[in-house]
Amino acid sequence: MPRRWAIGWSAAGSIVTPKGSEASRVAGTWWLMFGLACAVYVIVAGLILYAATRGRRARGRPSALRDNAFIWIGGVAVPLVILLVLAAVTVNTTSALRRPSSDELRVEVVGHQYWWAVRYSAENITTANEIHLPAGQPVDIQLTTDDVIHSFWVPELAGKEDTIPGQVNHLRFTADKVGTFRGRCAEYCGLQHAHMDILVIVESPGDFGRWVARRQAAQPEPTSEEAARGAVVFQREACAGCHTVRGTSATGRVGPELSDFGARSTIGSGVLRNTPSNLADWIYDAPRVKPGIVMPSFRSLPADDIAAVAAYLESLK
Repeated sequence: MPRRWAIGWSAAGSIVTPKGSEASRVAGTWWLMFGLACAVYVIVAGLILYAATRGRRARGRPSALRDNAFIWIGGVAVPLVILLVLAAVTVNTTSALRRPSSDELRVEVVGHQYWWAVRYSAENITTANEIHLPAGQPVDIQLTTDDVIHSFWVPELAGKEDTIPGQVNHLRFTADKVGTFRGRCAEYCGLQHAHMDILVIVESPGDFGRWVARRQAAQPEPTSEEAARGAVVFQREACAGCHTVRGTSATGRVGPELSDFGARSTIGSGVLRNTPSNLADWIYDAPRVKPGIVMPSFRSLPADDIAAVAAYLESLK
């Protein structure tokens, strides 16, 4: 099996290295909880050691008043204060994460088994498995699903948000740093749950504007003879019935949009790096690479036709 991830982005993000507004708030709440838990542990451990080493009292009766005070303070008052502080911080953080902004960028994300559809309605752009965002601008990720429950999670940018059938959930944040951040489905959704990743590519506002302009421009004609032949094979075979390529007669809705496939970093929602050889293997027998997916194998397709289709898809940028 080929390696899944290319070198160049974090293999696994962490909530304690936030790069977004929501992730920073979540990390702050986590550090507070961690600090309080450590303090409680140290105090309790210290009391246990003290009780174990001080020995029995030589004389006198135990003080019921002191024992009762210890129980009320250590067993009731202090835990109550800790829980109230954590409740207040959690409610305040949750409330802040749900506030809409007037200039937020709206991105619709739909979970499928096992990939992510991405649409920018205002910009009339549709893609898959990669989200491009401008740094410093508030974002509203509108999440739903086409089948089962999934959970959208990019740890360095925001907390988890479930995708529920028939319901739209909102995940709002502002990405502070330019970079590529790996996300994943955090809710078990079937056989390929572990291979349902997504990349969030945060760019400068200028680079994001240029990406939008490229996606909105007319689809260029294939630049090589092999890619042109691949376009013909793509339309002739079942590919066009399942996938959409903007500006062509391919308008399928079963699989991911492929209009910008050549510019993507991965194949199959992160299961392979996007290289011509990996793409040819994927076209030849995708179920072998990612068992349980809807895409059929094309073992009966001649090798030169598979190479031509791969060249065509890589030209879609």
